[in-house]
Amino acid sequence: MGNSRRTFLKSSLLTTLATALGTEVVFGENLPEGVRPLALDDPTLTTWGKHRELMVLSDRPWNVETPPHLLDDDVTPASNLFIRNNGRIPEKLDAKTWSLTIEGESARARKVFSLDELKTRFKPYTYNLVMECGGNGRYGFNPPASGNQWKEGAVSCLRWTGVRLRDVLQSVGLKDDAVYVGYYGKDVHLSGDPTKPVISRGVPIKKALEDETLLAWAMNGADIPPVHGFPLRLVVGGWPGSVSGKWLHRLVVRNKVHDGEKMDGTHYRVPIRPVEPGSKVADDNFRIIESMPVRSLITFPTSGATIEEGKFLELRGHAWAGDLEVANVDVSLDFGATWQAAQLKKPVNRLAWQRWTARVSFPQKGYYEVWAKATDAQGVSQPMVIPAWNPGGYLNNSCHRIAIKIV
Repeated sequence: MGNSRRTFLKSSLLTTLATALGTEVVFGENLPEGVRPLALDDPTLTTWGKHRELMVLSDRPWNVETPPHLLDDDVTPASNLFIRNNGRIPEKLDAKTWSLTIEGESARARKVFSLDELKTRFKPYTYNLVMECGGNGRYGFNPPASGNQWKEGAVSCLRWTGVRLRDVLQSVGLKDDAVYVGYYGKDVHLSGDPTKPVISRGVPIKKALEDETLLAWAMNGADIPPVHGFPLRLVVGGWPGSVSGKWLHRLVVRNKVHDGEKMDGTHYRVPIRPVEPGSKVADDNFRIIESMPVRSLITFPTSGATIEEGKFLELRGHAWAGDLEVANVDVSLDFGATWQAAQLKKPVNRLAWQRWTARVSFPQKGYYEVWAKATDAQGVSQPMVIPAWNPGGYLNNSCHRIAIKIV
């Protein structure tokens, strides 16, 4: 390996570590070649102030999952928010000099906004919005799909603050043929090559113009953390998290479906018609994932809890359904033979998740599984078993379940 290549890799490693720790790596230039800093082996140090129980699935790029019991809050704390990155975090993130360019064949003009202009020129809004990775639940598919093996914790509901994308687009002007809005972020390819694209996805113009689609600069009342897209992020609630571009610096208004990186092939797409598990799927049998399916999560108690015989168990969790509202949640103690209705709250705003609670009792000592099943406003319920296999391992919304022992 050439000296220049070794120097680049060492510099990249130290930059990643310094960003994660939030401080300088003292004497980092003396780190021997081939020696991995201890901090990179300790997720409590490397995941940007995250809770120590979060699970690191990969560090190139960073993908970190949240256990269900850490998602019990109505508004997910930043410390408990999962991480889903496709490349490296940009090294230079300066809100004072940050700009957003809006252009494209279906924009009436090309305009550049500073972050301060966005904050002062347009009215800000705050919404609680569900963001879920399209691959949440991927671990359940067989044969396994490639990619990070998310279980249930690649989901969150945070309080996002920013301006409506609609207001900014209308100030630029949209042509009648506008059909899609694509984004570009400043994340860096894992190779370090600035010419290689990382991810550039987007949404149809109808979704882009919804009230809740934001150009956000704040998360839970504070600046968005660097790992989550500081200083500016596109936030699109109810759709796969991949459409909520981080480190946002450019938007393009298209007269066709956006053709950016990871908008093709099997990326964030599922078969239109069922396919044989493990088979190769023809390109014309795919659709782009849009609204996420109905799903629920048991956030209390943790799986494996022990309860004394004769005592009630107070269950709680959240439910969400992409663009739709959840109509009801039911729980079962007998592997789905019978179901008991849970109490379900309305969402605080559209595209936020909904709190559910249930009080259950157990007929005798022994091992039980508690299952939760949500049904959306159109009458579609979660399946009890893993849904149809797909090459990307997307949209597994089967019932969440926990183990309970009565003693």
